[in-house]
Amino acid sequence: MLTVEEREEIEAELARYPTREAVCIDAMKIVQRHRGWVSDESVRDIADLLEMSAADLDGVATFYNLIFRKPVGRHVVMLCNSVSCWILGYERMREHLTKRLGIQFGETTPDNRFTLLPIVCLGACDHAPAMLVDNELHTDLGPDRIDEVLEAYK
Repeated sequence: MLTVEEREEIEAELARYPTREAVCIDAMKIVQRHRGWVSDESVRDIADLLEMSAADLDGVATFYNLIFRKPVGRHVVMLCNSVSCWILGYERMREHLTKRLGIQFGETTPDNRFTLLPIVCLGACDHAPAMLVDNELHTDLGPDRIDEVLEAYK
């Protein structure tokens, strides 16, 4: 069930869009900001509010890689795997991150501090390799830089 606050925030967004369905990504982002992820129940509730099918909304949610459909850690680390990042050290950064965090892509650390995910492109090709932690972009990565960044997210 959507909270009163979530419902109010979603309804406030409705005035900014030509149709109710157009609010779907923002609506899921609102729920995710409050809960950390978007559950099946939340998808159904949002779909009902926006007068669309849960299947259509789930299709958007699973296509859009910044909507989390299962619980994630307090901080989400997304390592860019674009061509530029591959050329400039993605493999080494992936190996360092998985070793440092003790998890693979799609997993969350036992202390629930970090979830590690790949992301197709962060648009920071001129400063590759890059990663996003929560909503903060970190570029020109090397193992030492990764360690420094992760330490800031306690």
